[in-house]
Amino acid sequence: MEKGSIQDVVFYSEALQEELQLYVYVPANYTPLTEYQLLIASDGNDYFQLGGITRLADELIDTMEIEDVIIVFVPYRDALDRKDKYIPSGSKYHKYLTFLADELVPYMDKNYATTELAMGRTLIGDSMAATISLMAALTYPNIFGKAILQSPYVDEDVMQAVKDFKTPTQISIYHIIGTGEDRVKTTDGTYEDFLTPNRTMHEVMVERGYPVFYDEFEGIHTWKYWKPDLRRALIKNFA
Repeated sequence: MEKGSIQDVVFYSEALQEELQLYVYVPANYTPLTEYQLLIASDGNDYFQLGGITRLADELIDTMEIEDVIIVFVPYRDALDRKDKYIPSGSKYHKYLTFLADELVPYMDKNYATTELAMGRTLIGDSMAATISLMAALTYPNIFGKAILQSPYVDEDVMQAVKDFKTPTQISIYHIIGTGEDRVKTTDGTYEDFLTPNRTMHEVMVERGYPVFYDEFEGIHTWKYWKPDLRRALIKNFA
């Protein structure tokens, strides 16, 4: 099995006013003469290390279960930085959205042979990173056509955005949540019910006509359950 390459990219974001250490996975037989789909992973280090998503991509590309795909990993600094950027109440939330749409996508389009179709750009995230992935697709549907949501944090702002979105058929959603996620310990030490808001959001999506794949797994809010789900997520989105 041929392995794709990992490229380190030091990226200065004007929107965030900070330097980011990105990683870009390029498939083994990459050629600038072909257009590739793009997968953007917030919680980048987690998808790279805990999720093992590059090894999985190598395997699924090798067995021709998915198309060749370029993956860009966007790490966070710490728990506070993550909260500031990934949820609507965060102080850097709007700046992070701007970074994704107005800085990262143009950079990837310029430096890699990526497709410029919205449906060729997918956002992926777990927990709060899933929140920003969904919100970016809702905010910029002409740029991002798909979102893979693994146990997203759903608050009133997120729910309202899902209700208010004008063209639900424009974006495709992959959405999972664990049946044991009714009591999730948050970074500030409190416990929150993730399951009920996710079920409600799914009902709203179905009512509104979003193209959505939804599943509830038997498990809790950890990578033990998100990692094995990645195989199905990639196949459903990049077959």
